[in-house]
Amino acid sequence: MDKNDPVSRRRFLKSAGAFTSASLLRIGAPTLTALTQAACSARDEAAPFITLGEPEAADFAAIAARIIPTTDTPGATEAGVIYFWDNVLGDTQQHLLDAVRSFRADINAGLDKPFAELGEEEQDTTLRLMEQDMRFEICRLLTIFGFFAMEKHGGNKGHISWDLIGYEGHHGAWVPPFGHYDAEYGSENTDGE
Repeated sequence: MDKNDPVSRRRFLKSAGAFTSASLLRIGAPTLTALTQAACSARDEAAPFITLGEPEAADFAAIAARIIPTTDTPGATEAGVIYFWDNVLGDTQQHLLDAVRSFRADINAGLDKPFAELGEEEQDTTLRLMEQDMRFEICRLLTIFGFFAMEKHGGNKGHISWDLIGYEGHHGAWVPPFGHYDAEYGSENTDGE
């Protein structure tokens, strides 16, 4: 990102958050919840990856870290975005796995060492050359989704992104006092099930 750009990182993240929210609605909350429950546990326990191999996970984590870098605020690394990638690419977005793997292969084909082992400036230069590639767009969206999704989906560890943009919705959108039916529904489901 250009440091002279008048768009602040906070403004970018707020805009990306709004875009992500709209996009996640299209995926569907039940699908996302079912698909990524395990990602949160894996991320918190630093468990082995299920879908991605270690070398490709390292490269993808480095790509995500350049899309949302760590600066004076946390980035994709601290949010555990790679666990969101690992989970979603092994389940409902499995059709994207070959595309991101071929993207990684194309990036590494022109390098003398894996992308993850490059310095940040060299990583940025490499990715700038690939920004117009649709596969880069897939990586960018997976990173944004993993950064802003609810923590239980595998990214956004400790609600990092929500805290960053000042969102105080850690309790979720379905908790009372949004309606008496919410409280009744919650007590009905915990009593007998």
